[in-house]
Amino acid sequence: MDRQAHIDRKTNETAIRVDLTVDGRGRSSIETKIPFFDHMLTLFARHSLVDLDLKTDGDIEIDFHHSVEDTGIALGQAFALALGDKRGIRRYGSAYVPMDETLVRAVIDFSGRPFLEYRAPQNVVSIGAFPFQLVEEFLRGFTVHAGVNLHVEILYGRDAHHMAEAVFKGLAKAVDAACQRDARVEGIPSTKGTL
Repeated sequence: MDRQAHIDRKTNETAIRVDLTVDGRGRSSIETKIPFFDHMLTLFARHSLVDLDLKTDGDIEIDFHHSVEDTGIALGQAFALALGDKRGIRRYGSAYVPMDETLVRAVIDFSGRPFLEYRAPQNVVSIGAFPFQLVEEFLRGFTVHAGVNLHVEILYGRDAHHMAEAVFKGLAKAVDAACQRDARVEGIPSTKGTL
């Protein structure tokens, strides 16, 4: 069974189209009109090995917040749709990702119960025009709409670009591990019988 999803999300602030193939090769076509965010989403696809075609048209003349948050929401919705009842998946995934002086830990559970625990240094400078705090807004949108329990912690780091990149790569590797099918898993990976 192909684990794929198509999402069209339109609001007064954004219009987003997502095509996701969970069992991909890491191929992507990303267009958000926010170059740094495009870079983060491209490396997310590459390192999670999903195929991702994503286009976001947002009110970036106001700021990047709506585009980044709503893209997280739409991507989360795509994962929820593509994984369905999550039959046969490993469910849990974790990764430590270094990026020069930075080290990030990301841990995910496709539990159906959304919760984000995000720990990062305070007052991190912007990355060009991209405010660093939007990393958290993306993660929150993704977490709630994918229905995952996500813990991301920047254990240490100084460079804002390195910290953001390690977060997206850590998320990617954790998602990849959690979404993999395991032949030993019979049915839905929960004693409740549902996720």
